[in-house]
Amino acid sequence: MEREAALSLVKVQLTEHRYLHTIGVMETAITLAKRFGADDKKAETAAIFHDYAKFRPKDEMKSIIVEQGFPVDLLDYNAELWHAPVGAFLAKTEAGIEDKEVLDAIRFHTSGRPEMALLEKIIYLADYIEPGRHFPGVEDVRKLAEEDLDQALLQAIQNTIFFLMKKKQPVYPETFNAYNDLSQKIGGLTK
Repeated sequence: MEREAALSLVKVQLTEHRYLHTIGVMETAITLAKRFGADDKKAETAAIFHDYAKFRPKDEMKSIIVEQGFPVDLLDYNAELWHAPVGAFLAKTEAGIEDKEVLDAIRFHTSGRPEMALLEKIIYLADYIEPGRHFPGVEDVRKLAEEDLDQALLQAIQNTIFFLMKKKQPVYPETFNAYNDLSQKIGGLTK
């Protein structure tokens, strides 16, 4: 699907603020894809659709999670996680996206998972560091992303876990699993 057609499909589903975020994620994903050797067209498509389901009604998202056989334990955690797998499903059924790499990158951009593929890492990280994001720790992750994708991703996931813990919110197990997997592969953070 061409960029303008994809953006027009997504724009009607998002607020203006979220649409601008999506543009930032798209541009960041393309940059990261070129830097780390991923397919930049797939990165562009996954980034455009990453928040496609963000504003769907919670009841609709719950139904899709149950009906499509997504892990139902998602429903026990923050609803912010739901739009990722639902978005992947809707990108396929409503927008006709068939590429498994693209769909997986959309599906896991909120939770992460062990053994993340290159495109999944890029979309997760692009969503975290796009230029419109301003929160403690994001600049450190942006700097890491200039040199080392895995170190940047590990730091982003760690920051997310700490943020949720500070707010006394539960952390989805796959997020911990993603952190542990990356940490073991790269030997932990280097400061």
